[in-house]
Amino acid sequence: MLGRNRFLLLLLAGGVTLAFVSLSLQFLNLTPTASTERQLDVQEGAELAKSRKRVFPETHPPGPNSARDPYSYCNTPNGSEQAWEGHSPADYRLLSVQVMIRHGDRYPLYTIPKTKRPAIDCTLSASRSPSHPLLTSYISHMGLGGRAKWEAPLNSVPRIPNHSSCEVGELTQTGVVQHLHNGQLLRQAYRHHSVLPSDWSPHQLGVETTSRSRTVQSGLAFLYGFLPDFDWGRVSVRHQWSTLFCGAACDCPARNRYLEEEQRRQYRLRVADRELEKTYADMARTVGVLTRHLRAANPIDSLLCHLCHGLPFPCASAGGGNAGKCLTMEQFAVIRRQQRDDDLDRSRVGLYRKYATLAMHPYLNQTATKMERASREGARREEVFSLASGHDITISPLLSALGLTEASFPRFAARVVFELWRSPKQTKKSSSTGERSKGKGGGLFIRILYNGEDVTFHTAFCRSHDRHAGQPLCPLENFLSFVRRDMFGIVNATSYREACYGR
Repeated sequence: MLGRNRFLLLLLAGGVTLAFVSLSLQFLNLTPTASTERQLDVQEGAELAKSRKRVFPETHPPGPNSARDPYSYCNTPNGSEQAWEGHSPADYRLLSVQVMIRHGDRYPLYTIPKTKRPAIDCTLSASRSPSHPLLTSYISHMGLGGRAKWEAPLNSVPRIPNHSSCEVGELTQTGVVQHLHNGQLLRQAYRHHSVLPSDWSPHQLGVETTSRSRTVQSGLAFLYGFLPDFDWGRVSVRHQWSTLFCGAACDCPARNRYLEEEQRRQYRLRVADRELEKTYADMARTVGVLTRHLRAANPIDSLLCHLCHGLPFPCASAGGGNAGKCLTMEQFAVIRRQQRDDDLDRSRVGLYRKYATLAMHPYLNQTATKMERASREGARREEVFSLASGHDITISPLLSALGLTEASFPRFAARVVFELWRSPKQTKKSSSTGERSKGKGGGLFIRILYNGEDVTFHTAFCRSHDRHAGQPLCPLENFLSFVRRDMFGIVNATSYREACYGR
């Protein structure tokens, strides 16, 4: 998210706006360049059991309107969230869970010139709001982090935020509480499924994160809320150098070409927006800087921080001719309007969807492989719970690659959950005869949830499946076929290699 690189130089030279952090749309760094990737280092049990027996309700993905309220992007922690993780028809068995999270609330990455930085304390205190019942023990427990196994360069990353005056991009106490809440929410959702038994082995838990302190700390907060007995000795944390979590399969020239074409589309649309240009000129005059310097400071990032933390918008520094003048909500609204326009144009043109397909295939393929392994009988040593801690530029292309084009932009502490289920018929057959599953998806089903909402039947691979005919879940075979072949149809290919190198 720190990389501005070649694109920033282009924007400065042309005198047009930088891409902005968006609550309902995309940021510039929603589509990172290859160099950007490298720079980015409750309900009680009875109620849960009862509701889990229901056939799933008709659900709808969080659409663009749900993100138009900026406070939904802030994701202020509260206890009223409805989560559908862990719900299933009667007697279905949960085999594995894979979770991708965005880091929690953070300090801005950009500072508006000639204005005061927002005054936020990034140390942790249970007596300060927002807080959480686990916060005190979490702070104490993180001091024992040296007992875990850390891949380099994660060893030197602090386990908790610890600056009284937040540093750039640092996780705040709000961000920690958001993920303590997320972890505890999923702990309650899965408590009766024993997806991780009490005697779980290190092989059964997978944790990976980028090297940014905000993703490392968010992942730890989530795990601490999720695991009843957080045992450092059984935790191994893998380092993922790419924000796309593509591992050894990151090289894809076509992906980079789609990215460059998408960035040019963004550039052209912003150049043509006269109201946006006038707004930025007005904002620049207010704080006493050149318009191009204001754009380069990505002011929406700072404005969102002020909004989420209940702080007044930035004002011009004392002593200048504009002392006392402040940026306004009306100016903020113009930027958001342009971002909504960009979102519509992005969907119409389709370049971002192509980029996202190639960007997230390696992660989705890894997800599919883990599901296949977890479905084998006697898979005691397989990874059955996986946590990946990433960024908005991780989750946004993941949603697009799955075909969830109407899903809201990833808020702070957003989560995407993949669940693997086995039907009762398959379970009984296996236990009585010892016979393994036949075929890739026999008796196996997948659910995908976004921020607690079941969005499975809005995905590209299960949109046409009749959920009321025979099985109310989506067959795993649909997902496997999609990941291994069908998803490449959008780029006129049949495999990842052909899609990346065939043009």
